[in-house]
Amino acid sequence: MTATDAATAAPATPADFWFDPLCPWAWMTSRWMLEVEKVRPVQVRWHVMSLAVLNEDKLDQVPEEYREMLRTTAWGPVRVCIAAEKKHGNEVLGPLYTALGTRIHHQGLAPDHDTIVAALEEVGLPVELADAARSDAHDAALRASHQEGIGLVGEDVGTPVIAVPGADGDRIAFFGPVVTPAPKGEEAARLWDGTLMVASVPGFYEIKRTRTTGPIFD
Repeated sequence: MTATDAATAAPATPADFWFDPLCPWAWMTSRWMLEVEKVRPVQVRWHVMSLAVLNEDKLDQVPEEYREMLRTTAWGPVRVCIAAEKKHGNEVLGPLYTALGTRIHHQGLAPDHDTIVAALEEVGLPVELADAARSDAHDAALRASHQEGIGLVGEDVGTPVIAVPGADGDRIAFFGPVVTPAPKGEEAARLWDGTLMVASVPGFYEIKRTRTTGPIFD
């Protein structure tokens, strides 16, 4: 039996994935998760978290350029994602994230009104949802979604956060993995298996090395 056969034969394990559309590293990890779905019995459930919310009490600790992005640009895409989820269901988040991320990370487009409208049109959602980018009407829901994810791993991490059921039924959550380019095929499967293995060990917290390569959007 191949890995793909095994993935289709076994019941799918839910993997909750929290993302901010602006984060290139979360984008890399999300593309890896789509590969994992092909080779392991995993079903990704998408959720929104926010770099702006995560860093709102740390603005004096980040570079000015990043600080300005958090104050302005970072709010729009996550607000639109939350508005879309509230009005059209969780199932729209994955396609909308892909449409936004492809434009932002692969095409190098600014996450502005035009980019958001084009992404909404691609996935068949009302373009009026783009107006949510300039409104705080859904910020309570955004913060709740963010807190659900970050509450599982703590405040000293970023996006993405992934949570899966543990052997005892409790969720195992972790930040990352941070990887580039996104592994494919059996390499994606091996990384998934290894990530679950270390994440399931009580008291295991971190593996890290200096990043020498930026995100590779292949």
